[in-house]
Amino acid sequence: MKQLVPIICILATRLCAQEYAQIRHVTTELNRIAAISSDSLRNADLNKFWNSLLGNNQIPLVDNDSVLFLFRGSASQVAWRGDFNNWGYKTDLPLTGTQLTGTDLWMAKASFPADARLDYKILLSDTDWILDPANPHQQWSGVGGGSPNSELRMPDWKPDPITQPIPGAPAGALERDILLTSKVLGYQVMYSVYYPPGYKPSEKYAIAYFTDGYEYLHPKLGNLETILNNLIYQNKIRPLLVVLVDHREPVNRSNNRRMQELAMNAKYLSFFTDELIPQIESKLRLPANQKERAIIGTSMGGLTAAYFAFSRPDIFGMAGIQSPAFWFKPAIYTLCEQSDNPPVKIFLTTGTINDAQEGAQKMKELFEKNTCTYQYSETRQGHSWGNWRDTIDDILVYFFPPEKN
Repeated sequence: MKQLVPIICILATRLCAQEYAQIRHVTTELNRIAAISSDSLRNADLNKFWNSLLGNNQIPLVDNDSVLFLFRGSASQVAWRGDFNNWGYKTDLPLTGTQLTGTDLWMAKASFPADARLDYKILLSDTDWILDPANPHQQWSGVGGGSPNSELRMPDWKPDPITQPIPGAPAGALERDILLTSKVLGYQVMYSVYYPPGYKPSEKYAIAYFTDGYEYLHPKLGNLETILNNLIYQNKIRPLLVVLVDHREPVNRSNNRRMQELAMNAKYLSFFTDELIPQIESKLRLPANQKERAIIGTSMGGLTAAYFAFSRPDIFGMAGIQSPAFWFKPAIYTLCEQSDNPPVKIFLTTGTINDAQEGAQKMKELFEKNTCTYQYSETRQGHSWGNWRDTIDDILVYFFPPEKN
């Protein structure tokens, strides 16, 4: 007879955590500890058991597709907020903890896809957001430099080795924080340029322009420089030039202008096509060939990549669109639907856990209607740099395959 597995559901949610062997063992042991009448003996047993979980990196405890979140500390309420419940905005998965009787331990259970990777924090007493002090895994996210979140790694998710430096891989050169005074925008813009290993000014290269360039370059966010070095070294892509535009004000880098610049901004498109691209490509002596030029971005930058490419397919022959914020400017659908000359290549990615999936799938249908050449991929992640870092290599490999001998 097949053994029935007990199921523990979170109140008022649709997701349930199956109490597999490891989770069942821990919850049984915690219930035993809670039943100890002596405060001193109860706390002694709890400390010993807690330390064993810490020593085995079992907080949070992941078992198949289920998770037991655990926290110790003083609070009137403990909740887990993250990609899985849209940082508290999705009310059907509150993940509010239950306090173990007579202790300072709180717990909550949930179920996620076994190959998911998710960002989260712990919310104490509905006021204080903290990292999970028992979880060593962190993922940086955020605009303008980022801040860490705790990272939930489900058992079938594995870090992509392409994001770690390969011993012996030659490094490209990076020219940082170049200033351009824009007449179109009326202020200065910063950008950086990546030159591939062995770069020769006399040779011709494809070129990729990235929005949110500071974040793509940041080792704890996009880590793009390492990814480029690795892909070129492994001959997965041909050597290319990369321009990374920084939306921060040069003299006040806490002022990030991305929400204005990347919101289907016609003036910002003119800055790119009339000032930035001519300055860079004349200096690098690159041919005016849209088939060798890509625009790539994430979130608002993904919206912009679609807007740039469908507005000026004569300039941009490729568009890399990661977790696009199409919801911010629904007019993007009309623009792409009415395009008579769609870009040569599109790569569209989204996470499936409170990311941009609905808008991305709607746009995918338009790409099919427009007979675009495109790739589409989904990952079981949220709206996070962990997601975008894991998928940028797929975009680069699709756009810039190695040249045939």
